[in-house]
Amino acid sequence: MSLPASSLRLSVDTLLGPGGALQSALEAYEYRPEQLQMARSVEKAFNERGYLLAEAGTGTGKTLAYLVPALLSGRRVVVSTATKTLQEQIFFKDLPLLRERMGLTFEAAYLKGRSNYLCLHRYDAFRKDPQFASREEGRYWKHLQAWASRTETGDRSELELPESFSAWSRLSTTSDTCLGSKCPVYENCHVTRVRRAAESADLLVVNHHLFFADLALRGRGQRGEGVLPQYDAVIFDEAHALEDAAGSHFGHSVSSFRLEDLVRDALGALATTDSRFGMLSSLVVRLRTHSEALFSQAPRVLGLKEHEGAVALNPERLALLSDSIEQVKESLSALSAFTLSEHEPELTLLTRRCAELVADLSFLEKVESHDHVYWAEARGRGVFLRASPIEIARELQERLYGGVDTVVFTSATLAAEGRFDFFARRMGLYDEEGVPVASVRTVSVPSPFDFEQQSALYLPTHLPDPTAPGFIEAAAEEIIRLCEVTGGRAFVLFTSLRNMERAHALARGRLPYQVLLQGERPKQQLLEAFREVPSVLFAAHSFWEGVDVPGDALSLVIIDRLPFASPGDPVVAARIRQLEARGEEAFGGYQLPQAALALRQGFGRLIRTRADRGIVAMLDRRIVTKSYGRAFLTSLPPARRLNQLDALSAWFEGTSAPEREDDVDF
Repeated sequence: MSLPASSLRLSVDTLLGPGGALQSALEAYEYRPEQLQMARSVEKAFNERGYLLAEAGTGTGKTLAYLVPALLSGRRVVVSTATKTLQEQIFFKDLPLLRERMGLTFEAAYLKGRSNYLCLHRYDAFRKDPQFASREEGRYWKHLQAWASRTETGDRSELELPESFSAWSRLSTTSDTCLGSKCPVYENCHVTRVRRAAESADLLVVNHHLFFADLALRGRGQRGEGVLPQYDAVIFDEAHALEDAAGSHFGHSVSSFRLEDLVRDALGALATTDSRFGMLSSLVVRLRTHSEALFSQAPRVLGLKEHEGAVALNPERLALLSDSIEQVKESLSALSAFTLSEHEPELTLLTRRCAELVADLSFLEKVESHDHVYWAEARGRGVFLRASPIEIARELQERLYGGVDTVVFTSATLAAEGRFDFFARRMGLYDEEGVPVASVRTVSVPSPFDFEQQSALYLPTHLPDPTAPGFIEAAAEEIIRLCEVTGGRAFVLFTSLRNMERAHALARGRLPYQVLLQGERPKQQLLEAFREVPSVLFAAHSFWEGVDVPGDALSLVIIDRLPFASPGDPVVAARIRQLEARGEEAFGGYQLPQAALALRQGFGRLIRTRADRGIVAMLDRRIVTKSYGRAFLTSLPPARRLNQLDALSAWFEGTSAPEREDDVDF
């Protein structure tokens, strides 16, 4: 890293403290002692080569609090985020501020997965015979060609393409399909350019999925070939999302999509005039026939229904598919034997892809690893067979912690009931005997917002229990009444798509505001529409976190029920069984703290600035009537608690209302 000559005088205090460089750089700057407290903790972690768990409440400025000490450390640091929004904010807003306004000199790189970039080699092949799934998709072709001729990055985000634009999978590449250095356009490849820029960068900005895809490629316990250059330290922002992201890359997965892609690429690997095409074609047709047979019968045999979650796999169920699985494996092996003797890069790559599919199918059909959970799911027209580690703790210990000596985990929600134990154990920061695997420090930095004045927590007890008949109908009526209090401007967050769709159907015709529904438009378009006029947005999982709507546009967040993960989910069920097998109490040790952290994320959508003011309404009476409800309440910010709608309305309007004991004491 190259810092200016004056860098010896730079520190987190001179940059972020009172009268420091940040204050000079920003006209509307307000000194935040919470930000400096966190920055000093991160600086200490870098100096001591240790691990840090840093919970930083909304509004503390945690991004700069970790970027400044990271850049001053003189080490190559990876910053990994859960959302594209934060990734872009860091690279296009925060880093330019540090470079241009605060006197730091450094090189940074912004990396995405290969599938985000135009593959020049596949683009050349595609444009010789462009095929589209629909006439609507075909209308984008001229626009895409013009962009391809002028783009310097090849990043799809530069294009205004629909999220469902299916042809993009044939214009981009993945770790399965990339030819690497054997590609004829390797030197001009957009991904090659990004990777080379990363090799000279001091700071790498990535997302969790790319980070763990890289870690999985490097192999267990070694630092082999990956998609990221060597790095010295890692900062995980939005670290509460790590477990799911990591688990998806440390397992095995075979899908109908994966086999369809292999068939398509194999057919395109040789020209029809090549003398070998007939043999290759017959092998591919055989593979396609057997794979279509497998995935057409799998949903019926496994009891899988579209849009109804996942089903656990067991030996008895998979035994019913054993003949079909063996036929697919034999077809893959036959294709692999043919391509093994060939020399074209596309064909030699097929050999590896076939071998990996055979290995994954073999692992899946045995269903014998006690450390993995096996399940199947249907998504759209695709069917997936999956296995992933029940816990990622050991994977992180073996793959990550032995290779880097400094790791910072940060989020607005890491602690449950004021303790970091739950998160630390899930991340493998303690071994099975409870001994830390490294020097682990914690810091909890409160939000600078005045939640007692800025927010109210509405906890009605007159609604039915969420498991009782009629709950969603009663909830819809309460949603309508609550929206009258704030004039709309509400997020209505659900723990299931079914409840979301039902409540939306019941309430939409009675709400005199713009009513939006998750899934009707892309997420960013929904947010833009929400900000334009008073609106009510019915949404589920993807709007619980990573969404920022400051100001008056959002004044009410309604949550239908406590966000316990479904025990019917195969992954959740496997984690519960594993804890119980160890003699541990799964509800208090896993389900409750996980739900408390999720609820804090939902609450966090409301207050985003010092000027914001609004209401969070929890329609699940169990938060008050059940003994475990206190665990949720103690995890939430100290908002004014009310359970009467008239008192809530008076609070929101800023008028005085007579206090009742049941309005303030839960």
